[in-house]
Amino acid sequence: MTARTQEQIETEIKELLESHVAPAVAAHGGEVNFHSYSDGVVMLEMSGACSGCAGSTMTLKMGVENLLCSMIEEVNSVEGF
Repeated sequence: MTARTQEQIETEIKELLESHVAPAVAAHGGEVNFHSYSDGVVMLEMSGACSGCAGSTMTLKMGVENLLCSMIEEVNSVEGF
């Protein structure tokens, strides 16, 4: 496989967040914002209704992390801040 650039990986992450994650999170009054990608780790910020929701960690790990790890081979984990 040909190695992809940081920019290519980040673009794909942002596209998946916009097309798959944002609509579902927005339906519950929240937002998920891309912060950074480095060494296989995606950093996201959960805001809106998600910022105070106890389920946001579950959404982040079980939903977003599963999606990104399964669709982008360079992604190993997703963390929130």
